[in-house]
Amino acid sequence: MPINNKALQAQLRQLNNNFRIHASHELSAILELADMLNRKPVDSEPILLELRNRLHKIAGSAGTFGLKTLGENARILELQIKNSPIHELDRPARRALIAGLQQLSSQLAVASVPPADSTPVPVPASDTNLTERRRRIFLLESNETLSDDICNTLNSFGYETLGFSRFSDLSVAIEAGLPDALIIDFSLIDQPALVYLKDLHVGLSESLPLIALADDHKFTKQLQAVRAGAQGFFTKPVDLPALENRLESCFNKRHSEPFRVLIIDDDHALAARFEAVLRGSDMLVEVLLEPTGLLNVMARFAPDVVLMDVNMPDYSGPELAQIIRLNDDWLRVPIIYLSAETDTRLQMAALIKAGDDFITKPISDSDLLNAVFSRAQRARRMGQALARDSLTGLLKHADIKDQVVLEVERSVRTRQPVSVAMIDIDLFKSVNDKHGHGMGDNVIRALANLLRQRLRKIDRLGRYGGEEFVAVLPACNAVQAQHLLDEIRRDFNTLQFNGADGLFNCSFSAGISACDNPDWWGNDLLEQADKALYRAKNLGRNRVECSRQDDSEEQA
Repeated sequence: MPINNKALQAQLRQLNNNFRIHASHELSAILELADMLNRKPVDSEPILLELRNRLHKIAGSAGTFGLKTLGENARILELQIKNSPIHELDRPARRALIAGLQQLSSQLAVASVPPADSTPVPVPASDTNLTERRRRIFLLESNETLSDDICNTLNSFGYETLGFSRFSDLSVAIEAGLPDALIIDFSLIDQPALVYLKDLHVGLSESLPLIALADDHKFTKQLQAVRAGAQGFFTKPVDLPALENRLESCFNKRHSEPFRVLIIDDDHALAARFEAVLRGSDMLVEVLLEPTGLLNVMARFAPDVVLMDVNMPDYSGPELAQIIRLNDDWLRVPIIYLSAETDTRLQMAALIKAGDDFITKPISDSDLLNAVFSRAQRARRMGQALARDSLTGLLKHADIKDQVVLEVERSVRTRQPVSVAMIDIDLFKSVNDKHGHGMGDNVIRALANLLRQRLRKIDRLGRYGGEEFVAVLPACNAVQAQHLLDEIRRDFNTLQFNGADGLFNCSFSAGISACDNPDWWGNDLLEQADKALYRAKNLGRNRVECSRQDDSEEQA
């Protein structure tokens, strides 16, 4: 979408004006150096080096601020100095160089600053208030039994589902207010309805999730669904947990955390410009002007992407990139070099040492966003793939254990309660034996999605192993945790799975431990929750038990 935020446009105009003032000062300094070069033709190497460095900065940044010609001419003069040995700069060559430097100043005086770049660019979806309310799903299905089953199942997962039996009624509801997703039986719509569904996406910053239902899986039906904008296709009888899993995947793609970008550049004006553009596209940005703070910022800010200048006083970009690569935790973070350097051999040398991409300054706002967005998206997905369980998308065993330790430490420090729940699907082996491991995976995914939907954003959830899960609930005492898990347990009982011998249900048991009593702070909550889970199993399964004082004494 275009960069059309009025506040951002005003900020970019101000940054452009600030750069003109800064460039004017730079050119004044350049003219002074040119005068020195004219008066001291013998000892000219330090003067030429300073001239080259100043021209290099203007060449790399002027185009970004709308002064393309100024930047191009500065580049020509920079290369003229770079490619000519000092002794070959005779008096005529010096005069020509000085004349070129003087011409730069006159170009700045007459240059006009165009409006900020308005080229369409991809903007990452920002999270709205969906976490503050239940997501609303519109369902078009004429089979009353199936419609009720879908509505009840999705409502158990925390959605608000409204069913319609006629497309005309559905379209009236859509006109009154767009839902968060659509589930449509494509046997109930004609060609005008298909056009209507396709047109729904026009003007939206992101597509509306649409799941198609059909009586068969013929190619023509699926092609029809795709052309209408469908992101999922299910044949009847519908696997309801799988349907919810696809919905969850659609929402996860749309509503992710903002990308985090670290900018390392000694050019204050250019760094401010990049920061404004990226923040205007809902990214979190931190600017580091002093590279000695690199390690602390990397650990604290945890960027998805690092934008780094190549040439900085006292440090080079490749040196800083190699420091980042010394830490295994940051190997996945892409490093994008930003530099006015046009020598491909030097660019390749920088990438070989450490780095993932090289962008030559000046860079337009849209190109900057394209580069950062594509790299950040790929890095985020890779990071999630490494840190998350592949079947459920939840934290892995080691990561959820780390979250338990962190939240217990926070609880001890703040004297605020925290609860830990261990959850295990009852008689899961019989599910695999009777219905196959594929159906067992569906049951695991269904419970993972149900827990994810019903828990809060501050809660942490992981797959502990097999069919066992761990939930960490900050600011939640044992009574509150038991009430919440009992509600989720009852809803899980109502979910129906389509197995080898027809529909079947599952249940789970849970054990809860909590730091909600001063005498219990510091105890091993996982161990206590496991003992409570064991007791729930012995008492008949399909229940939630809280840890007791004797669990703690037995552990001691």
